Formats: sequence, C-alpha cells, structure tokens
Amino acid sequence: MYQVDVEVRGPLFDGRTQAALQAGMADAVWEVAKTGRGMLGIEYIRTFKNPTGYYESRTEADRVSDELAVIHDNDVIYGPWLEGIGSRNYPVTRFKGYHNWRRVTQMLEKAAKPIAEKVISQHLRAVR
Repeated sequence: MYQVDVEVRGPLFDGRTQAALQAGMADAVWEVAKTGRGMLGIEYIRTFKNPTGYYESRTEADRVSDELAVIHDNDVIYGPWLEGIGSRNYPVTRFKGYHNWRRVTQMLEKAAKPIAEKVISQHLRAVR
C-alpha cells in the first residue's frame, strides 16, 4: 500500500481565482453597458435629422447589480416614437422611427463576448 501526500496551493485553491472571475464578470457587464451607451450616442449623431441633444443627454447606462446593468432613456416621452415603436408612428404619421436601439442591440450582441473576454482575462492575469 502506498500513501501519497499532495499539497495544493495557489490562486486556484485559495479563492483568488474565483474572486477574480466574479470581479471580472461584474466589470464585463458594466463595460458592455457603457459600450452600448456609447454606440447609441454614435447612432444618434449619425441618424437624427434635427438633434437638440436632450434625448442623448437623457440616455444613460446604470449598474443595477454585479450581474445586471441597463441602458435607458429615463422614460423620455417621445423615446418610443423616435425608435419607431410608438402609437404615433406609421401609419398614423409618415415617420417610421430611427430604430437606433434595435441596431445597437444587434451590434452589442456581437461585441459583448469579445468585451467580456478581454475584461475577465485582465482580472485573471492579475492573480497569477
């Protein structure tokens, strides 16, 4: 009969890796939200015909928790109309909306994974 004693130590076993992963995931969620807010700002500049700056100034990203961040327009009354989902859009009026939020959502779905991988890997490199 043989007996082998194994001593395990290091970041994987002392909790540092788990802590880095959790912090990395929280930061990744926030980074994706901030990126989405920036993309919206670019879309507003690109598409709005007569920008006043008010709607853009009301659009912001908020961190709700480590697992959740939201981008919103602070319930600006004409936000749904600008997007094209309001009750006063086509066929009531000719304006079909800019669809900025829909386009940014599609772009952000593609960008989220690389953003998250970069942020999380930075946290993991710090525990080596």
